[in-house]
Amino acid sequence: MTGSSGHSLQTLGQVDAPGFDGIICFGGVDWWYHNRGHYDLQMMRELSARVPILYVNSIGMRTPKVSEGAMFAKRVLRKLGSIGHGLVEVRPNFNVLSPLVLPGVGGAGPAMKRLLAHQVRSAARRCGIRRPLLWIACPPAAGLIDAIDPVAVVYQRTDRFESFSGVNVEQIIGFDKMLKQRADLVLFCARNLYEAEGADCRRSAFVDHGVDFDLFSQAGIRFDDHGAQPTDLQGLARPRVGFVGGIDSHTFDPRLFLEVARRLTHVQFVLIGSCSLPRGWCELPNVHLLGQRPYDEVAGYMAACDVLIMPWNQSDWIEACNPVKLKEYLAVGRPIVSTPFPELAHYGEHVLQARTGAQFAAGIVRSLAAPPAAAFQRERVASQGWRVKAREAWMAIVDSDGLATDASRLPLPANVFSFPGAGQ
Repeated sequence: MTGSSGHSLQTLGQVDAPGFDGIICFGGVDWWYHNRGHYDLQMMRELSARVPILYVNSIGMRTPKVSEGAMFAKRVLRKLGSIGHGLVEVRPNFNVLSPLVLPGVGGAGPAMKRLLAHQVRSAARRCGIRRPLLWIACPPAAGLIDAIDPVAVVYQRTDRFESFSGVNVEQIIGFDKMLKQRADLVLFCARNLYEAEGADCRRSAFVDHGVDFDLFSQAGIRFDDHGAQPTDLQGLARPRVGFVGGIDSHTFDPRLFLEVARRLTHVQFVLIGSCSLPRGWCELPNVHLLGQRPYDEVAGYMAACDVLIMPWNQSDWIEACNPVKLKEYLAVGRPIVSTPFPELAHYGEHVLQARTGAQFAAGIVRSLAAPPAAAFQRERVASQGWRVKAREAWMAIVDSDGLATDASRLPLPANVFSFPGAGQ
């Protein structure tokens, strides 16, 4: 294998340099306003116990359009708010950079790319990173590899990015192909995507999502024992059916959801998450759109529901997905009803699958009448914590033809990725 500068990684790792001394991660989300359960954020949090981390907030895969109306203004304002933070150490050894950059930088000219690369290199030096491993979770960052000149590159292929709504499909496909050719390791978290594309990469590994097991399981246990729940749900009748996540057209199926809610008028539906659907898309009296909540609070909302749902649309994006909320739902210990997607084949009787509104509603009724034991649900993911997944990713990186950090040749103790609040 060769790094971006043309040296062999074995040489860089063992002779010319002792390997990478930190990780620069071009994230797929923004630390300041997205859910912090995402793969890249969780991996960086755990890996910060091993090396310094510079997490670069998403540089975006698409350019917001004025035609989006209120959503355009929201996206612009929240990005400006993020940029205002600059470089912040949010946890020991974990630094977050909000660079000054225009959306859609992947298609920007050389001057904009140089400006972005300068900001990132400067921030990395302030974090003590001079020989970075570059971790890319946002495909447009592919155009910055040469300017960053990393020791090695890891590409996080957690979704079919080209299927994301509003992107320049040809451009994103081009970045994806470039990264599969140049990355020293491509990490997949959905089995069918790994099976379909793993052979296209120089080296690939399957490391799926983890879960903050302690956080979510304890929320379920507290509710079961004491009825502890968020204050804005205390007056809401039961049964309750919950969804936690982005309510967006490329994932969420509003027609299916509305049909289910109309069929089950005696059920209260609680939706937690940001919504990009048109204003007024749902005005049913038994549907409660509560908006986004901090990551540490969402487990309490899940626990206060009797059934948890994933009403996905049928799309290329969903076909290749492995949503982290699946393991979070299981850790809380609640019945789950979902539209089908390939990854569910590995969860058997833990999830009821339904394609139509009638089937989905029937699945909810069945789950309310005879829910599986909470312990049965939790057992399925009890050993799937983020610490375990970070360890798997670390070993895949270190095994990349001799690529190593100064410390990677030392024995790797079981608790090396421990971090307060990180779960198992």
